[in-house]
Amino acid sequence: MTDGTTWLAARQSITYGGYHVVLARGLTPQELAERLAANLLYDAEHSVVPVGDQTSTSLLEFMDDHYGDSFDGIGLRLGCEGDWAYAVAYGGWQAEFGSLAPVSRDGAHVCLLEYEEENGKPVPPQFAYFCDGRLLSGFNLHLDASWGYEGVVGDPSTAARVQERLTAAGFPDPERDRREVHRAALGVVQEFFGLSLPKEQIVTGALPAVLLEPV
Repeated sequence: MTDGTTWLAARQSITYGGYHVVLARGLTPQELAERLAANLLYDAEHSVVPVGDQTSTSLLEFMDDHYGDSFDGIGLRLGCEGDWAYAVAYGGWQAEFGSLAPVSRDGAHVCLLEYEEENGKPVPPQFAYFCDGRLLSGFNLHLDASWGYEGVVGDPSTAARVQERLTAAGFPDPERDRREVHRAALGVVQEFFGLSLPKEQIVTGALPAVLLEPV
């Protein structure tokens, strides 16, 4: 039995201020890290710098020592679960990455799970699934009309099937607790797309870690 992804809603924060997790099928963890490094928006070209196996805590401590403040850099912890590679972001990742469409080039399947818990606007948790440069499905996991769109967007066929699953699960339901909506929506996408993340390995274990450093 796999851990799925619904545990993200129970914890909400993997690192300070929420979570930013990218899963990829058809890429190794190193290839995923390299494509994410090339997908940063604002700075110079970045390289992927290995810093050994790290827990969440030890990576943030390393980044505090290296940068003066972990929020002044971006780190990734990398791993595999089944046929999915994954990267968990640490440090100042909020609003630093572009669309994952380029990351999914050449037939890769790439999925974003993101929640900026500390953003004061507030920003709902987000889900997006890309393949070969195209958005197949995306929506906010609070299933409300906030943050610019309502319902599932993307490839009409895929988005419609995801919407059908959400409707069958009773959403949208404005009376339902948002954390429970978050968890249930993650349950729908994990079943539909076959997603899973190893909870204990990510929360307490050590994983290969890299920094995304300006060249």
